[in-house]
Amino acid sequence: MSKSSLAPSTRGRIRLPLLVGVCLAGLGTAPAQAQLGALTGRRGTTPPVSKDEPVGFTADSLQYDRDGALVTAIGHVEAWQGDRVLRADKVTFDRNTDVAAASGHVVLVEGDGQVLFSDYAELTQGMKNGILRDIRASLAENGKLAANGGRRLDGGVNELSRAIYSTCNVCAEHPERPPIWDIRAKTATQDVLNKRIEYQDAVVDIYGVPVAYFPYLTQPDPSVRRASGFLIPSFGQGKYLGTYFSMPYYLVIDDQSDATISPLLSTGGAPALDLQYRRRFNSGTAVANGSIGYTEGKLQGHLFTKGQFVLDDTFRYGFDINRASSTDYLRNYRISGLADVLTSQIYIEGFGQGAYTRLDARAYQGLTTSIVTARLPYVLPRYEYSFVGEPDALGGRLGVEVGAFNVLRDEGTTTQRASLSLNWERPFQGALGDLYKLVLHTDSAIYEANSLEQQPNYGTSNTASTSQGMADVAVQMHWPFMRDAGTWGTQIIEPIAQIIGSPNGSGYNRQTRVPNEDSLDYEFTDANLFSLNHFPGIDRLEGGPRAQAALHGNWTFPEGAMIDGIVGQSYRTRPDHAFPTGSGLENKVSDIVSRVSFTPSPLFDVTARQRFDHNNMNVRFADAIASAGPPILRVNAGYIYTAYNPYLLYDTAASAQARVLTGRPRNEVTAGAATRFGPWSLNGFARQNIETKQLVGVGAGGSYEDECFIFDAKFYRRYTSINNDHGATTILFQITLKTVGQFGFHAF
Repeated sequence: MSKSSLAPSTRGRIRLPLLVGVCLAGLGTAPAQAQLGALTGRRGTTPPVSKDEPVGFTADSLQYDRDGALVTAIGHVEAWQGDRVLRADKVTFDRNTDVAAASGHVVLVEGDGQVLFSDYAELTQGMKNGILRDIRASLAENGKLAANGGRRLDGGVNELSRAIYSTCNVCAEHPERPPIWDIRAKTATQDVLNKRIEYQDAVVDIYGVPVAYFPYLTQPDPSVRRASGFLIPSFGQGKYLGTYFSMPYYLVIDDQSDATISPLLSTGGAPALDLQYRRRFNSGTAVANGSIGYTEGKLQGHLFTKGQFVLDDTFRYGFDINRASSTDYLRNYRISGLADVLTSQIYIEGFGQGAYTRLDARAYQGLTTSIVTARLPYVLPRYEYSFVGEPDALGGRLGVEVGAFNVLRDEGTTTQRASLSLNWERPFQGALGDLYKLVLHTDSAIYEANSLEQQPNYGTSNTASTSQGMADVAVQMHWPFMRDAGTWGTQIIEPIAQIIGSPNGSGYNRQTRVPNEDSLDYEFTDANLFSLNHFPGIDRLEGGPRAQAALHGNWTFPEGAMIDGIVGQSYRTRPDHAFPTGSGLENKVSDIVSRVSFTPSPLFDVTARQRFDHNNMNVRFADAIASAGPPILRVNAGYIYTAYNPYLLYDTAASAQARVLTGRPRNEVTAGAATRFGPWSLNGFARQNIETKQLVGVGAGGSYEDECFIFDAKFYRRYTSINNDHGATTILFQITLKTVGQFGFHAF
């Protein structure tokens, strides 16, 4: 036998009829977790390469056996054909059989970046066919696929024997330990072209313990974001459905749209079908989710849709349509989006330099027995425009707000309104650090109303064509006094005062012909103490000479601790009966409002708001929230108290006539805790109605998440009734195997 050897590090480029590549992974004869662990840290070390020549290679040395027609490359061998790259310690090419045998740290890199590791490979047909031993592959999204052996067919299908797949990192110190989860299969097929992996006789292991068996299981390649196929089934136990089972199917329609079809079978009810459709357009997206089922002796369903589209650089438009047959249907069939009222709208809005405009139409649907849909309004349409200009020659800014709406009710007042508000502000600064702001403001509106004697107005007349307006001139002063206390930090005392001049307003009694649509709900706190109009809208306008005064204080310590608070009151020359008794604003002197925030360190903070009766200092409103502790254990508590329920003011004609806020006080306390340590998180809470001595709800949850696995568990118990259901309990367990899917158990 005669041999010819090239010198070490000689680099050659020859034409060969074939080199073979495999784009697969497999499990060798060593334990599965050790094979998977061998991939750790190796993914992406060899980028794809493209060459112009049909075949090229480099090696430390080259041997040629003329008699046997064998070419042997030894040492740091790298061969390429097209965008496939093969690396090995040794590659022998048999020119008689067109077979290339690679051994020793075999690495094959595909054009898509997928990396294959093997101990030994025989390749043929231009890297389209081949047989490999003890193979491992590094896939996208931390995916790892391994097998004892594999065969590649036609460059696109890879058949594996004794395969295993996981996205979990194997312990570097103990590679013999099993990963958190893996899929083991007797055989597996990887369709490289269609990006799918199919398993036969598959077993899902959790920490090496088999938990599920599938005669056949398929998944998309981890690099694929969207692929049609069955999703992980869900099952659970429900109070109304009994035991239920759902097998969703995900359908990729095209590059822009997809759908999820989820049939549901249960022992306690008729079958149901849920369908979700999504589509992405060049200008926006649209989503529609609907279902149909048979419950309570009739066919029921729901439809939730949402879309938003860009018209140009200034305008966008969209819709949000939500309808359901009943709240019981949404509850029984676990439809997300359950609420007391469903809102539907279509809109177009624009954004400009200091300007905003919007035109929309809205409809509401009540889903509880306490809310009558016929009494809810249709807003067809509503328009608003606002603009704030740049500083003018006098140093002030002009603001303009224009609005119009048409409110229709099957049962209740129908109102059309057009409004205009103008606002001009000019700041000033005094010589002693005192700050001033001059405000000129006007509100005006014209109305056309029918059925004014019905809710929510309960007036004495049936129809009204009227208008109203109010002009305000206000001056507000801030005069902060700061003291640098050295090691004690910085202290600020800031008196704040506001004087408002305007005509006396209307009493808005039952004889008023001005309907009320936007000022039905309000609460007097420090947040709106310095508002020109203490009503939230302009259907009720506050008038008469009046003033507001407050004292603001702040103490900031060098270490970052801080105390901040404010206390204030409103004054007027005469009572204003536009405000109902109990609101805190109906008398010449208002209730006292205050707020205090205390943050001694990042480990604790508390904020509390109060409103006190100015005659006897009884608490009429209190709201407090506090949290304490490091992230590893953070606890929180909250409290709310209102002496009156403002929602009852316009609920009945009697309360509207009396102009008194009545009803049982709301008095609730909440408490909770949350902890996070490493991949674990836990939380829990409870809510108690002190007035009725009844629990409102309790809940707890926990989760674990790492690079490949998520476990989530939740529990919630509601004690209040919705449609006389006497409360409900929800239990959820959910396991997510990243790149594969999620499954769980849901009881309610």
